[in-house]
Amino acid sequence: MRIKKAELLALAVKKEQYPPEGPPEVAFAGRSNVGKSSLLNLLTGRRRLAYTSGSPGKTQTINFYSINDDAFRIVDLPGYGYAKVARQVSEKWGRMIEAYLEGRQTLRRVALLVDIRHDPTAQDLQLYEYLKHYGLAGLVVCTKADKVGTNERTKCVKRIRQTLALGEGDTLVCVSALKKTGVDDLLAAIARVVG
Repeated sequence: MRIKKAELLALAVKKEQYPPEGPPEVAFAGRSNVGKSSLLNLLTGRRRLAYTSGSPGKTQTINFYSINDDAFRIVDLPGYGYAKVARQVSEKWGRMIEAYLEGRQTLRRVALLVDIRHDPTAQDLQLYEYLKHYGLAGLVVCTKADKVGTNERTKCVKRIRQTLALGEGDTLVCVSALKKTGVDDLLAAIARVVG
């Protein structure tokens, strides 16, 4: 699969602002500094589709993108876990994300992004358990794969699989936005999800 066209459909903080349900959606979630915007820009071939910044926590809305003339949609969820974001703002984001995850009928999967160099955090684990409960788990993306060598990468992947208790049917993909690696594997995983 190739992404030839990507357009912003909507920025939302509540259900009334979501675009009408239509094609299948794949959402992307992860910590504020995990490299989600860089990954989305790489996936779509658009340098500034998702806003990248030196200071994490910039995405404060749920961003809906139409892919290949609405063949499917990518949904960029606000990052979590950034210490400098006020607690009440962080809690509001949590409720916003929860409302989307629980109520969106066309949502097929949530890709959980984790930095390959670090063990999944308590928040990563909590989100992944939540995704399992709703049948949305099964796709984990290890970002910043260029930051570790081949041998270290194998160890990191094993540790992440164990920490998140990934099953045999679950997909884990290592990507590097900097080196532009792992994109084809991730697109293939998305293609399986959206049909």
